[in-house]
Amino acid sequence: MTLLAVAACYTTSMNTAFDILVIALSSLLGIFLILSIIVAIMAIKIVRSIRRVVAKGEQVIDSAEVAAEMFKKAAGPLGILHTLTNIVETVTKHKHKHNKE
Repeated sequence: MTLLAVAACYTTSMNTAFDILVIALSSLLGIFLILSIIVAIMAIKIVRSIRRVVAKGEQVIDSAEVAAEMFKKAAGPLGILHTLTNIVETVTKHKHKHNKE
């Protein structure tokens, strides 16, 4: 074999190896791209879901704050009313005891 024949054989095997490498890397890159798109779509869905949960949590907190404000505002008058009711009940019980004797 001459030097030209050896060089031609070497070049042919290099082209084949290069072609195999290009095909393998292209396939892996395609798979990686598809998986990246799937992961990105799932991440977007999870973020939207988290936003909905946070919004509902904020609504619950707001309604709890409103309820607490209502109880705070009503606590003064209700406390006085409860005290007056206890006084009236005590007086009526005391009168009933004295009327029976």
